[in-house]
Amino acid sequence: MSHSQLKHLETVIGQMTRFDRPADAVLSAYFREHNKLGSADRHLIAETAFGALRRLIQLRALIAPEKATPRRLALVALMKFNKLNVKELSEATSAGEREWLGTVKGKALEDSLEIRAELPQWVIERLGEQEPAAVEALGQGLMAMAPLDLRVNTLKMKREELLDRLNAEGIHCEATPYSPIGIRLKDKPALSKHELFKSGAFEVQDEGSQLLGLITGARRGEMVVDFCAGAGGKTLLLGAQMSSSGRLYAFDVSEKRLANFKPRQARSGLSNVHPQLLAHENDAKVKRLAGKADRVLVDAPCSGLGTLRRNPDLKFRQSPDSVAELNAKQASILASASRLVKEGGRLVYATCSLLPQENQAIVEAFLAEHADFSLVKMDDVLAEQKIPLQCGDYLELKPHLHNTDGFFAAVLQRAPAQA
Repeated sequence: MSHSQLKHLETVIGQMTRFDRPADAVLSAYFREHNKLGSADRHLIAETAFGALRRLIQLRALIAPEKATPRRLALVALMKFNKLNVKELSEATSAGEREWLGTVKGKALEDSLEIRAELPQWVIERLGEQEPAAVEALGQGLMAMAPLDLRVNTLKMKREELLDRLNAEGIHCEATPYSPIGIRLKDKPALSKHELFKSGAFEVQDEGSQLLGLITGARRGEMVVDFCAGAGGKTLLLGAQMSSSGRLYAFDVSEKRLANFKPRQARSGLSNVHPQLLAHENDAKVKRLAGKADRVLVDAPCSGLGTLRRNPDLKFRQSPDSVAELNAKQASILASASRLVKEGGRLVYATCSLLPQENQAIVEAFLAEHADFSLVKMDDVLAEQKIPLQCGDYLELKPHLHNTDGFFAAVLQRAPAQA
């Protein structure tokens, strides 16, 4: 470990732990500013910095919160998670730092659920009446590294064909256990320049996100709305389900996200997608489609706490107040989206959150106010889509149980017209 490597790592951790912008944005900006860093240094900095974020509660407890400077966080992360010993850190450290590291090495952590689960106390409280062992297992799952999943574009290729092609090239992969159109890679190769990616044969998409699209159940010739389309991953899946027929609207309030969707749409070969920029959830464009959609997917803005494997900083960037603000937005968006659903049509509400306040509570409040909608049991929906999974009334995916990001979904059906 050199002086310069440690300095770069210390600076990145310092910027990340301000929690004023996403950690991946911090890292991208830093690497752009320091474009002469080699790939080995970049890998070391990225892996160690994100490892420190994943276990920041533990690291601060080991160091003592008031003394947890970015440099000390970097040194203890290197020792604890990169398994470097004090001697291997000697070139970059002072005698005093090496002596201090020796005392930290043998220090035992206090036995608290917050430390064992690596989750802030406010998150633990909002997870509901869960046993400590269940909270700890969830927290451990959220600390793990997420696998790299692909979704096969079934308009262009069958899953078995893509599996054969990738494995033949030495890109080791296997079928995902739940999604019939998913592939899980054993490693994390760079795929953005792969000919099959550029031709639209596959997209990178977590298996859990694939399941959200699949349970929407879009069919040929239908009118379908992806109400919060974002960068369009689920929109592309819905379009393929529809065999590029019917009309598929991709709504979003972010012009930048819809712009990022355009090249993906072009690669996909879909001709039935109509991206629409909304000013807000009650935009006139929404009103024009009232009562016309067969299916509406609402992947609502949320705390993102189900994605901590990829975005470990979110547990420090969110708060009880930010979740309360999101709850109001989620309820408003769901109510607005419901107006698009035709009689007998389906409405899917989904988040990448684990908190009941963003999930079941939003759905239950909506159903209490909308007597013409009823809950469709998730087990029935999963059986319709031939997905080998049982969850009860709702889809609840968790990393330690399903090896996906944490996702929630409910399927609601509008009452059919009276004969």
